[in-house]
Amino acid sequence: MTLTTRQQEIKDEFVRVRGTWGEAWESMLRLDPGFLESYLRLSAVPWNRDRLPPKVKEFVYIAMDAAATHLYTPGIRQHVRAALGYGASAEEIMEVLQLTATLGIHACNIGVPLLLEVLEEEGLRDGPEPLDERREELKADFTRRRGYWHSFWDGLLELDPDLFEAYLDFSGVPWTTGVLEPKVKELIYIAFDASATHLYEPGLKLHMRNALGLGATAEEIMEVLAIVSVIGIHTVTEGAPILDEELRRADGPNGDVLNADTLNKDGLNGDGPNGESGGLMGGGGR
Repeated sequence: MTLTTRQQEIKDEFVRVRGTWGEAWESMLRLDPGFLESYLRLSAVPWNRDRLPPKVKEFVYIAMDAAATHLYTPGIRQHVRAALGYGASAEEIMEVLQLTATLGIHACNIGVPLLLEVLEEEGLRDGPEPLDERREELKADFTRRRGYWHSFWDGLLELDPDLFEAYLDFSGVPWTTGVLEPKVKELIYIAFDASATHLYEPGLKLHMRNALGLGATAEEIMEVLAIVSVIGIHTVTEGAPILDEELRRADGPNGDVLNADTLNKDGLNGDGPNGESGGLMGGGGR
C-alpha cells in the first residue's frame, strides 16, 4: 500500500521518537492513522524527558512485558534489543528478568494473610507465635540483604520458614551478585507491580517508599508509571494485524477490500439462501 503524505509523516515521526517500526504499527497506520498518532503522543511522554537514562526506560518495558501476568514476547524482544542498543549488558538485562521473576511470591503475600484469618476464625490459631531462633535469624538475614522488612512477610515466616528461606535465597540473588544500582532494582519492582495485568498495591507502595529512600525522585517514579501506562496498546498491536489480514483475505474481485456493508450485500454475513449461517467464519466452525 502506498502511504499518503500524512501517513508517511506519522510513520517518520514514530520511527524518530520510538526508534522502531513493525507489522503491528504498519497495520495500525493503514487502519487508523489518527489513533497511531495519538498513541505516539502518549508513549512519547517519557521519551521527551531525561529523568531516567534510555536503557533504564527499556528495563521498565522489559519488566512490564516479561512479567508472568503478561508475557508479551514481541515486546520483550523489541525492548531487549533496544536496551542492548543503548549499551545495556547481558548481566543487567538478566537481572531485570530475575527481579521480575519474583512476582510469583505474591501468591503468598496475598494468600498467607487470608489463611491466617481463616485459621483464627476456625479457632485454629490464637494470634502470632513468638519467633524462634531460626525465624529470628531468617528475618534478620532478609532485612540485611533487602534493606527493609514488611509485615506481609510475618505470616509466611511463621507458617513456613522453609519456603521463606528458599524465597530469601531466590529473591536475594540480584541483591548479592547483581550489577544494577539498588534504586533501579526498586523501579523494576514498581514497573510490574503497577502494571494493569498485576496491580499489586501493597508491593507497589512498599517499593515506591524503598525507591525514594534510595534516592529516586517522584519524577523518576512517575516516568516508570508513564511507561507502564501504555501496556493497553498490546490489545491493538495484536488485534490490528489480525483485522488487517482478515480484510485482505476478503478482498473483492477488483482488489477492493470488502467492508461490512459489502459483505452483508454479498451474503457473506447473515443468513445464506437456505437459512444457514454465512459469514467469513461460517457456521461450521471453520
